[in-house]
Amino acid sequence: MPDTVFLKKDGSIGRIVLNRPDVLNAIDDELPQALARCVEEANRDPDIHVIVLSGAGEAFCAGYDLAHYAQADEGSGHEMTQEMPWDPMQDYAFMSRNTELFMSLWRSHKPVIAKVHGFAVAGGSDIALCCDMIVMADDAQIGYMPARVWGCPTTAMWVYRLGAEKAKRMLFTGDKINGKEAADMGLVLKSVPAELLDEEVDRLAHRMATVPVNQLMMQKMVINQAIESMGLSSTQRLATVFDGITRHSPEGLNFKARSQETGWKSAVRERDSGTFDWTRNRPVNPQTGGQDK
Repeated sequence: MPDTVFLKKDGSIGRIVLNRPDVLNAIDDELPQALARCVEEANRDPDIHVIVLSGAGEAFCAGYDLAHYAQADEGSGHEMTQEMPWDPMQDYAFMSRNTELFMSLWRSHKPVIAKVHGFAVAGGSDIALCCDMIVMADDAQIGYMPARVWGCPTTAMWVYRLGAEKAKRMLFTGDKINGKEAADMGLVLKSVPAELLDEEVDRLAHRMATVPVNQLMMQKMVINQAIESMGLSSTQRLATVFDGITRHSPEGLNFKARSQETGWKSAVRERDSGTFDWTRNRPVNPQTGGQDK
């Protein structure tokens, strides 16, 4: 069986690849742990100066593997929605562990560039936003659609990258935006045509790799400290608690029931298009907010 995530050394660049291409590199139990192991391995290698994180196949990462978690055994601690009454601390322990593993990218002594093609959405956007820099293909998509119902981004990186107003614009709508829009908004460093993505990331990585590791490490520590002093840790703790609440609120339970009734893809389409009222548990006209006939 191929590694869920692997590290390939390319001179002074460590290339970490999310490697579940058959499911658009969706997140299962193993992927966050494997990612953190690869980051640690790259940090131990004195020859590696810079890490490039990418996804195999057609996308960077399409978020959590909902089919995998929907089939989790009740009481395993891995189901996204528990039977009521639910245990919020069991939920928090599971989700905070994944957040900490994603944050291995943030804590990495070596700078990390995310190379995003296809999709970096939902939990996949959490992974990308934990990196130091993001370069996207113009036609790639990034967003956190579960902000509409059934999710809160546990890494809380949107506000630290965008500021309050633009973070609200993204999380109040759950919209996906393309690479060009993300670059214009300041969410990512740069957006380039898809055919130039590899070249652009390699140019940046090789330029950074000419700097001594200790210099890179010190500059990263100073900049990260500025963000951490703004309360990053406590913000993530609140976001992770809220993420559990979103999946066990009346609306979250209605979304889960609807997905079981009509299928995940159908329920997600209704969520993202605004054609379902999750509070009243009924279809609506997205233009008027009224119940469909």
